[in-house]
Amino acid sequence: MVDPALRDQAVAAFSFLRDAGEAFRSAFFEAVRSHRIEAGQFVAMEGDACRALPLVLDGRARVYKMGAQGREITLYRIAPGESCILTASCILGDRRFPAFARADQDVKMMLVPSGVVRRWMDQYPAWRSFVFQLIAQRLTSVIQTVDEVAFQRLDARLAAYLLQQIDAAERDTVHATHEAIASELGSSRAVISRQLKTFEQEGLVVLGRGVIAVQDPDGLRQRTQAA
Repeated sequence: MVDPALRDQAVAAFSFLRDAGEAFRSAFFEAVRSHRIEAGQFVAMEGDACRALPLVLDGRARVYKMGAQGREITLYRIAPGESCILTASCILGDRRFPAFARADQDVKMMLVPSGVVRRWMDQYPAWRSFVFQLIAQRLTSVIQTVDEVAFQRLDARLAAYLLQQIDAAERDTVHATHEAIASELGSSRAVISRQLKTFEQEGLVVLGRGVIAVQDPDGLRQRTQAA
C-alpha cells in the first residue's frame, strides 16, 4: 500500500483514479508499489520480461529502438500522468519488451503487477478504458514518428525539432549535442552535423559546443513547410 501523500499525487496525475469508484481506488492502492529510478538508468531493456506496468508520477523516461549499427530513434517519452504502451501490450500479449526505456530525469512511478493489469481489464471498466486510451494515444504518436522518418526530409524534421525545443523552453537556444539530436531523429551524428552546418551557413542558427542558437525561426518554419 502506498502512503497518503503518494496516493494524493497519483489521483491528481491520473484521471481514471478520480473517475473510478472507491472500490477500484482501494484495490489499486493495495496492489501497486512505488519505485524510483535515477536519471540515466534503464527502466527496461530489449528482451526484458514485462512484470509490471509503470505509471509515472514525476520525471520523464525515453522509449527508443536501437539499430544493428548502434543508431537510435526515439519512439516516445513518458511524462507524469502517462504510462508505456509497449509494456502494456507486452503484458496483455505475454511478450518481451521490444525496445529500450531509460530515464531522462529522476523518475518516480507506481508499478502495477502484470497479473493485476490483466485481471483488472475484465474487472474494472475504468482501468480497461485507461489502458485502451493509452494504446490509442501512443499508437498515434508512434505512427507519426514512422511517417516522419519514412516520408519527410531530414532538414524539415531537424528544423521542426529545433522549433519544438525552443518553444518548449521558451528561449532561443537548444542545449543538445549533435549525437543526442541524431538519436531523437533516427539519423547519425555526422549527418546531423552536416545539416546543422548548412543551417548555420544559411543564417538560421549559430552553433556552439552543446548549444544551438536559433537566429531565424521563421526561416526554420519555411523549411518544415517545404517538406
